[in-house]
Amino acid sequence: MGTSVQVTPLCGVYNENPLSYLVSIDGFNFLIDCGWNDHFDPSLLQPLSRIASTVDAVLLSHSDTLHLGALPYAMKQFGLSAPVYATEPVFRLGLLTMYDHYLSRKQVSEFDLFTLDDIDSAFQNVTRLTYSQNCHLSGKGEGIVIAPHVAGHLLGGTVWKITKDGEDVIYAVDFNHRKERHLNGTVLESFVRPAVLITDAYNALSNQPSRRQRDQEFIDAILNTLRGNGNVLLPVDTAGRILELLLILEQYWEQHHLTYPIFFLTYVSSSTVDYVKSFLEWMSDSIAKSFEHTRDNAFLLKHVTLLINKTELENIPEGPKIVLASMASLEVGFSHDIFVEWAADSRNLVLFTERGQFGSRARILQSDPPPKAVKVTLSKRVPLVGEELAAYEEEQEKIKKEEALKASLVKEEESNSKAVVGTDVFKSDPMIIDGHAQADVVGEAYRDVLIDGFVPPSSVAPMFPFYDDTSEWDDFGEVINPDDYVIKDEDMDMGSMAVGGDVDGKLDEGTASLMLDTTPSKVVSSELTVQVKCCLVYMDFEGRSDGRSMKSILAHVAPLKLVLVHGSAEATEHLKQHCLKHVCPHVYAPQIEETIDVTSDLCAYKVQLSEKLMSNVLFKKLGDYEIAWIDSEVEKTENGSISSLLPLSTTPHTPPPHKSVLVGDLKMADFKQFLAGKGVQVEFAGGALRCGEYVTLRKVGDASQKGGAAAIQQIVIEGPLCDEYYKIREYLYSQFYSL
Repeated sequence: MGTSVQVTPLCGVYNENPLSYLVSIDGFNFLIDCGWNDHFDPSLLQPLSRIASTVDAVLLSHSDTLHLGALPYAMKQFGLSAPVYATEPVFRLGLLTMYDHYLSRKQVSEFDLFTLDDIDSAFQNVTRLTYSQNCHLSGKGEGIVIAPHVAGHLLGGTVWKITKDGEDVIYAVDFNHRKERHLNGTVLESFVRPAVLITDAYNALSNQPSRRQRDQEFIDAILNTLRGNGNVLLPVDTAGRILELLLILEQYWEQHHLTYPIFFLTYVSSSTVDYVKSFLEWMSDSIAKSFEHTRDNAFLLKHVTLLINKTELENIPEGPKIVLASMASLEVGFSHDIFVEWAADSRNLVLFTERGQFGSRARILQSDPPPKAVKVTLSKRVPLVGEELAAYEEEQEKIKKEEALKASLVKEEESNSKAVVGTDVFKSDPMIIDGHAQADVVGEAYRDVLIDGFVPPSSVAPMFPFYDDTSEWDDFGEVINPDDYVIKDEDMDMGSMAVGGDVDGKLDEGTASLMLDTTPSKVVSSELTVQVKCCLVYMDFEGRSDGRSMKSILAHVAPLKLVLVHGSAEATEHLKQHCLKHVCPHVYAPQIEETIDVTSDLCAYKVQLSEKLMSNVLFKKLGDYEIAWIDSEVEKTENGSISSLLPLSTTPHTPPPHKSVLVGDLKMADFKQFLAGKGVQVEFAGGALRCGEYVTLRKVGDASQKGGAAAIQQIVIEGPLCDEYYKIREYLYSQFYSL
């Protein structure tokens, strides 16, 4: 049998709930994504709580809460302690996302599911990888290799490739094949025939307009509102799709010399942009090339003002403005408060750029038709004053006294134990004659003092203090532990989060002061009904491939087995039926906590190549690899298993010569340019490539065979046997590796 693979969804199947899946490969348990929603509903995490202690490694694919929001809670409450793997942007931006969510919640409620310390502790366990970097696991995971690849959608977004014994398990959710302003498209299409592909059905029923049309409609809606003296609110995430929106607005304002103010308002906006400025190598090729040639950083925003509290926005002079504020769900955060203030004005626009999470206020407002009024809870944290402050301080003082009393009792117990030890030392010392050991207390420390013949007055301090030194010594002095003087990586990481604002990703002073604020306060809430008279518009800027593109990509990848997760029941069933007909015969859509076995039907054997066999092998260079034909005999052990390959023993077994094999994938457009560079007149005509006067090249065969079969295509060269024919054929052969 092949590599054993089991998949168990923990959350996020047949619905749009957060993503979390247990994937077991030969007994090694991967938790892939650990998401939560903006409601932070603990009931969603019950399946995770039951398996958290069995997890061997955690893989994170994106930096939003739907993919990593439950990580701090799971490590604090469920005992999840496995190492975590992610790309650098997912690690950094995910950390800021959790900070922003915590601070947004803490300002309007007594939020206690996790703390800032829990967030820091969870992210200290993250091992950061670069794209295409192979990470070889050890111990229980010996032989397993994991590697992140470009997913699109969000900065640092990952398609995970897990390899064991030559078989690939691909996890690809929320990918985007389209190239955007700040991101390249996914590389999912570069994987062909993996043993297992786990992907989502979230966009299976959606179709998207062209990017140019979408962007123009986006700009038109905003400018029409601004020119009508209205304000524009864009509820956005903390550090994900907001980056694409910032670039769209920044570039359009720069090109058309507009002066309407744009504000980016989150608790960590300054830190987010500072981080992003240093992540150019993770972005699109156009941004990287622009920086290489002009040293122009695309995120040196000239037309966007970064704000970290609402007071700064309120101090802005009246007039039309654009505010991009978190959270996208409108449940909490600055976007919630601004919506309450602006909703009643018909001149204003609330522009949603992503589908609201199920059950959120954003999702309710995106319904057709939208509600005319919504009930909201306005909450804010205010300092304690008067009797409340006095009662709070009295309570805190009482707590401090109790803690001090407990600490003193502990010290006294420790000191008493030391005194007993010191006295025993003196009693057993043969050099003490006519004396005795007495323990006295000076400055809260016990000292062992030798008193001979008199009792000192209380005004005279005891002399000759003795301390029991249990340190080990060698020829060079006191023995030390070198580990006590090593600065740990996580300590260095936490040090980098000190107050500041430079490009190293340090938190700005305003955000840090808010985190460290210990002013006694309480939450005051009030219920009210908001009349929704403003304009509500939804435009798809989620950065995911649409249904048509997903189906095309899946047909190209042609996995042996396909697992569908994360999508509405309708979308999941639709994509499942399509894939059964056009992609592969083994398509699964499991329910929550339903374990499915997707072990490959292929048989894999580990064999040893004998030195005698390898000494006669002739390798040929194939790109970065060397390949060769091998003709051998199989040596079996006593129990019948295969152990090694040996050279052919007798001449009757001499194999026939091998036919020449051309290895490579030729793109006709590239070959056209190659021939043009060689001075050959070439053009496309009727789906074929006309080369010179007499020769024609065409590809024949089905590129996406039904039932998951590999794509079989041939290149046919047609024309009379002449010098031109042989020259073109030679050029064609040069595009392949010959074996």
